[in-house]
Amino acid sequence: MTIVDAREPVRLRESEIFAAHIGGKLSTGCALPLDTSENLSVAYTPGVAAVSRAIAEDPSLAARYTWASRLVAIVTNGSAVLGLGDVGPAAALPVMEGKAALFKHFAGLNAIPLVLDSSDVDEMVDVLMRLRPSFGAVCLEDVAAPLCFELEQRLRAALDCPVLHDDQHGTAVAVLAGLRGACTLLGRRIDTSRIVVLGAGAAGSATADLLLAAGVHDVTVLDSRGILFDGCGGLNPVKAALAARTNPRGLRGGAAVALRDADAVIGLCAATVPDSLIATMAPDPIVFALSSPVPEVDPGLAARYAAVVGTGGSDHPNQIINTLASPGIFRGVLDAGVRFITTEMKLAAADAIASIVEDSITADRIVPHPLDPRLAPAVARAVVRAAGRV
Repeated sequence: MTIVDAREPVRLRESEIFAAHIGGKLSTGCALPLDTSENLSVAYTPGVAAVSRAIAEDPSLAARYTWASRLVAIVTNGSAVLGLGDVGPAAALPVMEGKAALFKHFAGLNAIPLVLDSSDVDEMVDVLMRLRPSFGAVCLEDVAAPLCFELEQRLRAALDCPVLHDDQHGTAVAVLAGLRGACTLLGRRIDTSRIVVLGAGAAGSATADLLLAAGVHDVTVLDSRGILFDGCGGLNPVKAALAARTNPRGLRGGAAVALRDADAVIGLCAATVPDSLIATMAPDPIVFALSSPVPEVDPGLAARYAAVVGTGGSDHPNQIINTLASPGIFRGVLDAGVRFITTEMKLAAADAIASIVEDSITADRIVPHPLDPRLAPAVARAVVRAAGRV
C-alpha cells in the first residue's frame, strides 16, 4: 500500500493546469461490451425494452438495473466557488467536474455535475425534484450563504435521498478530525479547549455546530463585524441562532479579543489575521488557516507560535479539506440505503479520519493525506455503522 507523503509540496505551472483541462476532466463509459450484434441488442434495443417494462411495473427495480441509485449529482449555481466568489455556473463547471472525479476515484461512486443558472430557491428545488429519478444523492457545492442554508433544508425535505452541502458539512468533518488529531498529539481534551472560528458563513457555521455536537463547550464565532453574541443585532436567522449557541463567556469585540488565550483558531474566511494575534493565544496553540488560495495567516509565521498548523492547500502539511470526508460519507450513506445524513454520521466520519493516523501522528501529519487509499473506505464503514446497518 502506497501512502503519499503529506509533506511533499505540489508546484504546478499554469500552462500545465490549462492543458490538463482541455475537453474537461470527465467521460462516460459502458460497462457492457458492444462488439457484436448480440451484445448491442442486450445493451440497447430490443433487449433493453424488457428491463424498461419491468421497471415500469415495479419502479423499485431501477435501483438494481440502472446506475441512478449509486449516482451522486454534484450541484451548484457557481455563487461561491473556491476563493473566487460568484463566478457563475459555467465557470464553476471545472470545479464540479473535479469533485465528480474525486468521488469516482476515492469512493467508486459515479457522479455528474449539474450547474444551475439560478439563485432562486424555488426554481432550484423544482429542477432537482424533477430530475430525482436520475440520481441517488445530492452533493451541493459552492453555493453562497445564506442561500445554501435554505436550499439544503428545502432539498432534505423534498427529496427522498441523501442531501449534503459539502462546503458546510464536509469541511466541518475535516476540521473536527484535524482537531482530534492535534489534541491527541498535544495530550489535550477537545471538549475543554477554547476554539475560535473565523467566519460565520457556510463552513464556519457548520463547523461551529459540529464542534458543539462533539462536546466542545467554548466555541467563539466571528463574522466580518466581529464576535457573535446572543442578542447581537443585524444578524440573519442562521447567524442569530449560532450566536445563541456559542460564545459562552459573552465576549464582545474583534479577533484580538477572541484569540487572546484561545487554544485553537479555525480560519474559514477571507480575512487576514496578523501573526501578532497568534502570539496572544494560549501556549502551543492549534492554527488552521483554511482559506484558499490565500490562508488567513501565513503558515510559516503561524508556526513560530503554534504547535500545529493546518491549511487548505496541498503546498503545506496537514491539508484540512472536505475531500477527506465527503467521498466516504456519500459512499457510506448509499451503502446503508438511508435518506438522511445525520450528525451522528458526521461525528463518526471525523473519528474515522482521525483514527487512520492515530498510531503515527506527528505535528506534520494530524490527518491522513487526501490520497490515502484507506480514507474513503474507513469513513464509509463508520457511516454505515452510525446508520445502524451493521
